[in-house]
Amino acid sequence: MAEMYCYREALPFAAMVTMECINVGLNTLFKAATLAGMSYHVFVPYAYAVAAVVLLPAPFVSHRSRVLPPLSFSVLSKIALLGLIGSSSQIMGYTGINYSSPTLASAISNLTPAFTFIFAIIFRMERVALRRTSSQAKLLGTILSIAGAFVVTLYKGPPIIISSKSSVPLSQHLLIISSNSSVPLSQHLHSTNSNWILGGILLTAEYVLVPLWYILQTQIMKEYPAELTVVFFYNLTVSIIGAIVALITEGTSSAWLVRPNIALASILCSGLFGSCLNNTVHTWALHLKGPVFVAMFKPLSIAIAVAMGVMFLGDTLYLGSLIGATIISIGFYTVMWGKAKEELGDDCNAAKPESSCAQKVPLLQGYNATKLQDEQA
Repeated sequence: MAEMYCYREALPFAAMVTMECINVGLNTLFKAATLAGMSYHVFVPYAYAVAAVVLLPAPFVSHRSRVLPPLSFSVLSKIALLGLIGSSSQIMGYTGINYSSPTLASAISNLTPAFTFIFAIIFRMERVALRRTSSQAKLLGTILSIAGAFVVTLYKGPPIIISSKSSVPLSQHLLIISSNSSVPLSQHLHSTNSNWILGGILLTAEYVLVPLWYILQTQIMKEYPAELTVVFFYNLTVSIIGAIVALITEGTSSAWLVRPNIALASILCSGLFGSCLNNTVHTWALHLKGPVFVAMFKPLSIAIAVAMGVMFLGDTLYLGSLIGATIISIGFYTVMWGKAKEELGDDCNAAKPESSCAQKVPLLQGYNATKLQDEQA
């Protein structure tokens, strides 16, 4: 029982928190590479190609280590669709940030848990009964996490811990999907070089596609439960689609030349720890815990970025970040409590018939009751 609890509860939680911490570092490295002149259109096919090469033996190892259903055309088609959704969401996100700002991207990304929760209900992957405490906890926790993420993004407040360094805060470097910026939104609204309407539409489309990616990936894992094989074909698909897009958008061949500097380091690290390790862990967590569990770590990544910036880079800690991170943590653990209560089947209340609760009486308790009745007879 202890091993099962560790595998199903503790390990997914620790793995997802670790991946969010890694993503913060990868995002900062990516930003440094783009500032050095690297094109994000070229970055996508290169990074996913590195991951595909690393995972090349995966299909052979998976078939030898476990009994798997045949890799049918239906599964391959869904993986190809998954790659199309993944590459489209990334391209839309990068382009939307260019038209608007990282603050707007971060604000819209906070809606990922809500979108995922809605899609999970539509596709019957999550059960919601408003009279059950587990469903109430999931709904309340989702709202709290989103609200806390918006507080971190849009409210700065007075400084609490003032840094002695003059470095740029880490949160201003996170310019891709899990980005965060402590710059108030009002400072960006007056930019004459940003098309906020088009940028907002593209970013909204991105964070509608991300929950669909979660839903489809969960469905694929039900049909073909081999994480490494699925992630290999997914990375291969994204690399091919990204290469086609880059060939169309990049007019010069010089954009494809990667020098041995920060750009190469970003591609290799993102390929190994992002496209390979991160996608594998996300796929495993989706298979084990479902899409809502994975999506709930999106607002948590903002709190992680703030904490890492204060601890390792000497960023100034502001009141808004502290309040928002506290609200995010409360909402996150509220959702986790609701899901744990739902999985354990302890939610016997007015929403369930009495017979359902009676069926959940422990075996030993039922045995003792039967024994007592026999003695009385």
